Amino acid sequence: MERKEFKFHYHTAESTEALEPRDAALYREALEAMNSAYAPYSKFFVGAAVELENGVIVRGSNQENIAYPSGLCAERVAIFAAASKYPGVKMRALAIVASYRGENADPAPAGTEKSDSVTPCGACRQVITEYERLLGSPIRIITGGENGTVIILDSAQALLPLVFFSEALTKQVK
Repeated sequence: MERKEFKFHYHTAESTEALEPRDAALYREALEAMNSAYAPYSKFFVGAAVELENGVIVRGSNQENIAYPSGLCAERVAIFAAASKYPGVKMRALAIVASYRGENADPAPAGTEKSDSVTPCGACRQVITEYERLLGSPIRIITGGENGTVIILDSAQALLPLVFFSEALTKQVK
């Protein structure tokens, strides 16, 4: 048996002010999208914004439903909306912002900023990597909270290195 290893690189920014202007603008769009989230059960509000190659920005927010798991994550709402309205247009970047807004949310300690940084769930990772492959272009991932450190990945492939692609459906199991 041979042991193998995955490595990936990512960037961090201490705040949105440290982001490249284009990424900062997309991040602000995700913050705006978070305000339209419907999260009465989890109190976990998520906003996403995808920037297309043509400069169009499409927003999405998480949409919960009392009949779990009938809801949908913000990332998939934004990506599916973009793919439906602009089929075949490459996606340059996806910004994701999250915040827990429950009654018992812990306040940030004095002198610090609270960061609710979150990375996409497994289902969203699968969808994002499939769109990277479908469109033939990496999708830059920018994720964080309302404040604090922002994580930047050059491609969603880093989030899901052993992604399941359609070719697996055509192979016979031996």
